[in-house]
Amino acid sequence: MARVYAAALTPLRDAASTLDEGAVEPYAEFLVRGGCEGVLALGTTGEGVLLSVAERRRVVELFLGRTLRVFAHCGAQSTRDTVALAEHAAAAGVDAVAVIAPPYFRLDEEALLAHFTAAARACAPTPFYVYEFAGASGYAVPPPMIERLRELAPNLAGMKVSDTPWNAFAPYLLEGLAVFVGPEALIAQGLEHGAVGAVSALASALPEHVVAVDPALAEIRATIEQFPRHAALKRIAARRGVPICEDVRGPLRGLRDDERRALDEWLDGLS
Repeated sequence: MARVYAAALTPLRDAASTLDEGAVEPYAEFLVRGGCEGVLALGTTGEGVLLSVAERRRVVELFLGRTLRVFAHCGAQSTRDTVALAEHAAAAGVDAVAVIAPPYFRLDEEALLAHFTAAARACAPTPFYVYEFAGASGYAVPPPMIERLRELAPNLAGMKVSDTPWNAFAPYLLEGLAVFVGPEALIAQGLEHGAVGAVSALASALPEHVVAVDPALAEIRATIEQFPRHAALKRIAARRGVPICEDVRGPLRGLRDDERRALDEWLDGLS
């Protein structure tokens, strides 16, 4: 059994124009029943970068006070917004803050170090995690920069690493840092090499499979990726009893009728 944090979905309604606040509590209960230890709120699966700063603050508040531990993703395009989100999350009482390298501009090591240091200090002494995902940010955080960040930010506790394949993931298994595995196909291997757990998109809708480190995780993820992933995961969670709409914030798109039928048929056959 793995220590799993769901990369939580963000419930939206009214054509994704509004947070669906009433869906958060039953969604959190669903994740607890599935064996999750906590959530990473507002990460890639949670559509965080598509929400306003005010919406992101509110989502963090809604997830707090449940049985789950809460890691808040506070990464944003600007350092100013990242710092504001990190300050709020820490003051609200999250268990940890995570920040991804800002996308669009390919920052050099000095700019990245300044950005992460500002974010870590904004939430101190709350534990701080670097969210490494080159596929989303457009570039990788250099491991030597992580070592420099340790000297400047004593609250640096670890990383969530979503890079693949293994040779891209392995350099972040740094001694003394708690590393959570993002890619489901690497969870078993990551745990064998010292990772402490997983932060999984699949766990947002199929938590039991991730907690059990189902040997079919890679195949399940590959199937989900054939559909618009965010809408598909919301559809799966809804089919499994969570009162969550399929609505996703643009430019993400929802499921077509044929995709919905195909997804339902696959889910019905999933053991």
